[in-house]
Amino acid sequence: MFNYFIKRVIASIVLLFAVIFVTFGLFMAVPADPARLSCGKTCSEETKIGIRHAMEIDIPFSEQYKRFVKGLFVDRIYNQGSTVARTCEAPCLGFSFRTDENVTDLLQRRAPVTFSLALGASILWLTGGVLFGMLSALKRGKLVDKLVQSVALFGSSLQIYLIGWVLSLYLVIRNNILPTPAYVSPFESITSWAGGMLLPWITLAFISMSGYARLTRSGMLETLSEDYVRTARSNGLTKSRVYFRHTLRGAITPIITIFGLDLGGLLGGAVITESTFGLKGVGRLSLEAVYELDLPIIIGTVIFGAFFIIVANLIVDMLYAVLDPKVRISK
Repeated sequence: MFNYFIKRVIASIVLLFAVIFVTFGLFMAVPADPARLSCGKTCSEETKIGIRHAMEIDIPFSEQYKRFVKGLFVDRIYNQGSTVARTCEAPCLGFSFRTDENVTDLLQRRAPVTFSLALGASILWLTGGVLFGMLSALKRGKLVDKLVQSVALFGSSLQIYLIGWVLSLYLVIRNNILPTPAYVSPFESITSWAGGMLLPWITLAFISMSGYARLTRSGMLETLSEDYVRTARSNGLTKSRVYFRHTLRGAITPIITIFGLDLGGLLGGAVITESTFGLKGVGRLSLEAVYELDLPIIIGTVIFGAFFIIVANLIVDMLYAVLDPKVRISK
């Protein structure tokens, strides 16, 4: 198992650096002039030259990439030896074209909002989706099964911005049942943090839960027909042990796959959810950067999102090896 884990870690690191190379190459090799993007159409040529020199985009692409990757591990000094030299602490992702702020600092300020959104929503949709999926499978063909499937189908057909606005209208504005969505650090007040994030959690969980319920139901129905499950029943094991230890374990592999991808993507930035509820997270930051053509922030948010997606897939691969020995034997 140890060799399998090492191989997966190495493959993930290689993949991450490949993503960094492609991302940096795509955005820094664009035809548009970054200097003009940073100061607008009224810039003089002298101003553009100064901006290119300050941002170190007047050097060959290979050297730019070398300095960029090096800055991820050690502090980077821009324009070393000049009177305007600036130090960018590792991991350095550069400075914003628009505000001249450190991109890493921007991500650090926005990341807690996205992490909070991902934490609560993922717990709700995973727990609720699996439980409702199990209930639907065990009550196959009955009223409960039909009700769960109908709600799941309804939920999967909705969009976050629609259900978010509807819930905000009835639960916040008209009836004042839930507080207005807002981020408060959990270190300041855990109740204010949970209250401010509750509506985004419910909205995102309701949309995502439907897919997990249907996936759990189909996996449970397939596993319940396996010989080892019938053997466990004939040996007199309790229903809870048969369902949770044997049946659910056999059906949980695809659920882990989808959950890893969903969680990784959400940690990278929930653009629609954050925009719907006015939360200033990484997703909202990336959207603002696209509107303003702020390339360093775009590169930083893409790498940020790719990192968590790759880490999530790595964790999924390791869970596979724990749950299914055949996986690590075959690799």
